[in-house]
Amino acid sequence: MKKNHDQGVVVMSPAFMFVHRKAVIDLAATHRIPAIYELRVFVEPGGLMSYGVNASEMQRRAAVYLDKILKGAKPADLPVEQPTNFELVINLKTAKTLGLTIPQLLHLRADQVIE
Repeated sequence: MKKNHDQGVVVMSPAFMFVHRKAVIDLAATHRIPAIYELRVFVEPGGLMSYGVNASEMQRRAAVYLDKILKGAKPADLPVEQPTNFELVINLKTAKTLGLTIPQLLHLRADQVIE
């Protein structure tokens, strides 16, 4: 990213990135590249911001499906659900470190602001 002079990056959350999230966050910080992540677990330890599904809500919905299956429902008969709850989390400390100002409108729309 540094070699390409990238000014920002969107980081998805496949298993590899999730497992190595601290290294990814540290690399973005070291090279002063603003990054937006898919999950809030990247923002809590120092990532700039995340916008994505609420992972806790997704786990709760999965538990409801599992309960139905264990009670005899056929998985093929259960409807496919799409996420309906997305969250925006912003780390102001990281923004300040990167020299970024978060617009007030974005700040107000955030589900959580880490200071």
